[in-house]
Amino acid sequence: MNRSIETGKAPGPMSRYSQAVETPADVRMLHVSGQVGVTLSGDLPESVERQNELAWDNIFAILAEAEMGKEDIVDVLAIVTDHADVAVYRDVRDRKLDGHSCASTLLVCGLADPAWKVEIAVRAAASRDNAE
Repeated sequence: MNRSIETGKAPGPMSRYSQAVETPADVRMLHVSGQVGVTLSGDLPESVERQNELAWDNIFAILAEAEMGKEDIVDVLAIVTDHADVAVYRDVRDRKLDGHSCASTLLVCGLADPAWKVEIAVRAAASRDNAE
């Protein structure tokens, strides 16, 4: 359904993601707001790795509610607050996506709450057939 686009006529990805993802016509699009690494009860762990895992878990919960999964993610926008945490973000992303490749943008900058170490937003696209 969604198709990864790769070309040797532009620089390749710096880690595990696609240069672009094409979505076919007549699909359901889901725009997931930025998710941070908090638990359902609002607890915020200190660990950078745990915050990354929780952010992805929160995204997957929202996708599931829309009857979508990680394979439907076409684009990721991630923000980490420290250059030293980029490797952790990439490791957790690769583990959570388990081989799924999508378009990706990663920023290093501050977030609305200084205790947050990561925020991740995604766009997903799925066939209308798997809704309802």
